[in-house]
Amino acid sequence: MTFACARWMLLPAGLAIAVVALAADGAIDVGQSTIVATFRQEGVPVDAPFKRFSGTIVYDAAHPASASASVDVEVGSLDIGDESYNAEVRQAAWFDSAHFPQGSFRSTAIKPGGADHFEATGTLSIKGKSLTVTVPITVRHTGTATAFDGSLELSRKYFGVGDPDWDAVLDDKVRVHFHLQGSGAAVAPAAPAAPAQSSRS
Repeated sequence: MTFACARWMLLPAGLAIAVVALAADGAIDVGQSTIVATFRQEGVPVDAPFKRFSGTIVYDAAHPASASASVDVEVGSLDIGDESYNAEVRQAAWFDSAHFPQGSFRSTAIKPGGADHFEATGTLSIKGKSLTVTVPITVRHTGTATAFDGSLELSRKYFGVGDPDWDAVLDDKVRVHFHLQGSGAAVAPAAPAAPAQSSRS
């Protein structure tokens, strides 16, 4: 295994990111959303995105505490720009995507903060292990869509991601950044107009 290949293989740990994110009401618009893992190798930051993920979000700005999120990420979709490296990341020492094809996040509680801010707590599952995580979320409104931005730092070793032979050059900590946008904000139907009253002369 080449040094360059090992350097990319830490990225799978960043999958957890995808899991803690929230999107707008309804399905996540993957074309407008990103989940990116960032780690350091010998002090140099490296970024890589996950290309396939999905999920649904229920969010009412007037009642943020009632929000919920369900997000799934295909760990084998990590794209580091070279198929040989991508294939290496799927191996048993790293994501083991043959046995654990998806990472997931399921929200369990939402704590409202200031305007357009809240904390999402939920269960993050990667490679057969689960962890309760809490992530600060910022809500952004663009046109008819609502997006949720945030990041979370994770330990790749906790999830059994990575070959111990590379611990000397690959940091254990991985920060996952996400920008998840809904396919469109839900709009409440307008109340029916009152029937016109006719006047009689």
